[in-house]
Amino acid sequence: MENSYRFFENRACEYFPCHRESGDFNCLFCYCPLYLRESCPGEPRYIERKGGKVKDCSACTFPHKPENYDKIIQFLKI
Repeated sequence: MENSYRFFENRACEYFPCHRESGDFNCLFCYCPLYLRESCPGEPRYIERKGGKVKDCSACTFPHKPENYDKIIQFLKI
């Protein structure tokens, strides 16, 4: 894909790719805007820490799939 307002791939990043994913990899949502949401359309895990839960998104590739741009934008409008 070509870089645009909906897609950005940064192959020069020292962490690229941050997940094991093939195909187009969208870096636009490098820091996921859904992280603070308890429920999100991705696949987070929750880790018990000091009596609380910590959201672990390290295995989630939802925000990096170009076809999920519209889904993320719609979810943020809620």
